[in-house]
Amino acid sequence: MAEAVVLVAIGFRAAQPLAPQATAVWPYDSYHDLRWLFVYHDSWTTFFLGLLLLILLRGLLSAGLTALAWPDDVPRPSRRWLVLRNLEVAALAALIISPWAALAVAFSAVGLSWYLFASLLPMLLLAPFLQRAGVVAHWWRGLPSAGMFGWSLLNFAVLTVSGALIANAPGWAVVVVAGLAGVGNGLLWRQTVHAAAQPRRLRWARVPVAPLAVVAVLVGSVVAQSVIGIVAGGDGEWRPPVVVERLPDQVPHAVIAIAGHDSSWDGRPPPDPRVERFSYRGLDDRQRPLPYDPAATHRSLDSSAALLATQVDLLHRRTGRPVALLGESEGAMVARTYLEKWPEGPVEAAMMFSPLVRPGRAYYPPPGYSGWGVATGWQLRGITALANLPKKVKNSPDEPFVRSVLVDAPFYRNRTLCPVPGVRMIAFLPTVSAAEAPPGEYARIPVFQLPALHGGVLRQRAVHDRLVDFLTGDMTTRPREEYGLLQRLGAGWQPPPLALSLNPVWAAGREADPAFTGRICEAR
Repeated sequence: MAEAVVLVAIGFRAAQPLAPQATAVWPYDSYHDLRWLFVYHDSWTTFFLGLLLLILLRGLLSAGLTALAWPDDVPRPSRRWLVLRNLEVAALAALIISPWAALAVAFSAVGLSWYLFASLLPMLLLAPFLQRAGVVAHWWRGLPSAGMFGWSLLNFAVLTVSGALIANAPGWAVVVVAGLAGVGNGLLWRQTVHAAAQPRRLRWARVPVAPLAVVAVLVGSVVAQSVIGIVAGGDGEWRPPVVVERLPDQVPHAVIAIAGHDSSWDGRPPPDPRVERFSYRGLDDRQRPLPYDPAATHRSLDSSAALLATQVDLLHRRTGRPVALLGESEGAMVARTYLEKWPEGPVEAAMMFSPLVRPGRAYYPPPGYSGWGVATGWQLRGITALANLPKKVKNSPDEPFVRSVLVDAPFYRNRTLCPVPGVRMIAFLPTVSAAEAPPGEYARIPVFQLPALHGGVLRQRAVHDRLVDFLTGDMTTRPREEYGLLQRLGAGWQPPPLALSLNPVWAAGREADPAFTGRICEAR
């Protein structure tokens, strides 16, 4: 409850759903601590001091909760043993969970839900193993009981639901919900300690199952990093219906189609002369879009928007038609950046498919600099270096695209899905993006929501038909009822946003902070 009281008192709405995890059972308590630390440190000194303090407090708190939850019919170890053991477990948990907490911050920085899922799955897998660590001596041997697996899943469910209730609670009612969640945590501590302490016959009693599980999950994280690049943004030729088929004659616009991150294009023009592919390499001597490879998409959003501005003007002059922009994932962000920089251009319509929803909620400085999230940045660089080993096209947490989102975070956090005067706009959001949107307002333009993964919206025939309807003047919208529910259910698992007012890099911004107001499209 103490964390909830502080967060409500300062009006930090976006971070309130994390409060129930402060007294959660391993490993969710350490996952809670590390996400706060990875966002809120501004030097190596504050990071290491904060880490030591969190390990100390977490070890002492867990030792006390373990002692209170100990079953009456089982001899309890000495207090000294419980304290030392839980301090060891707190340090070990910080080491094991650190990569997943860093991935969660990566999600908060770029607003891509795959990073959030990649950080949560290891928590579910490792929970039954780590929950025994502070209770029994040889916790790393043998399989956890079915009861341990059941209680760990219930623990996750309780934290998810309590976070959702807090996200929906007004004012000081948040503290009441957090208090009830604390009662639930207490009961879970009791049942988990009972399940771990009760004598029973272990399966695979001589096998170091827990270390093997940790290694398997760590290897899986590297693989997941590689897979994220494939499923999230393109990784290859991008050929939705709009670039391989002719548009109906009644469409009055010339259309520029902008693919996403790590996409490529071989230079073949679309069959419809009214449709043109955007090139991340710019134009050739005859003012035609150049073919590009995936590495070309790593450029900054500002430089891509400048290339788009040139292409928009040429297409408008050549066809005499108003221009419509169609962008997916990074392409949607390029289109939105263009509209902010060139609001008086010939663009009359913009369609954003799988845009990043409120990205820029965390920060880390470039190599060689200090600032908020400095240790997190280096951890992400290490994870990415390992993930790049099997990949032909290397990614980097410091590539210009990512850095442009971090530097201009006040704009992208606050105005990505805001209207632009004189431009008809619509966002096509996959259901999975509900996990990307923190509690509160996320769009003030029409939205069309549908069950899909990030980057998988535009390929659907039904979506192409809605695209054509929009281009011919129909403002079709379809918000889904479950979107808001999924948004609230994911609230407790997001890292706390870095307050805009704290980061000197963002000091010149004029944007209000949705993390505190719960609203977007507002000036400071």
